[in-house]
Amino acid sequence: MNKTGPIVVIEDDIDDQEILVEIFKKLDYKNPVIYFSDSEEALRYLIDTEIKPFLILCDLNMPKLTGFQLREKIQINENLNLKCIPYLFFTTTSDQKAVVDAYSQSVQGFFVKPNSFEKLENTIKKIVEYWQECEAPNFVPN
Repeated sequence: MNKTGPIVVIEDDIDDQEILVEIFKKLDYKNPVIYFSDSEEALRYLIDTEIKPFLILCDLNMPKLTGFQLREKIQINENLNLKCIPYLFFTTTSDQKAVVDAYSQSVQGFFVKPNSFEKLENTIKKIVEYWQECEAPNFVPN
């Protein structure tokens, strides 16, 4: 896990993406935030870049590749798997089956987007700060 790497946000809803842009700007983390509205484009970026992202926040219901399909493609790609990128679902609704399916794919978190700016900001803050404190197999402190 690269704690200084970019946060990858995969969100096809432009309104939700704009709110997340505002929240990350307000929280002012040192990590750059890279937004994708297309999961296939995000996958190409993850495969092609040498940069190791800090974490991935992915909407569940995406065009082209769903969040589940993207997770599967990341897991079967040996190079991406070795990057130890925390993969979290960040979606508007959930049901028990989706949560069970997510954790069966070794997703590291499943979050329902709160319906208020303040609650959403608080959730993002908790997620980022948790992963900043977390150790990973490929992380060697300086």
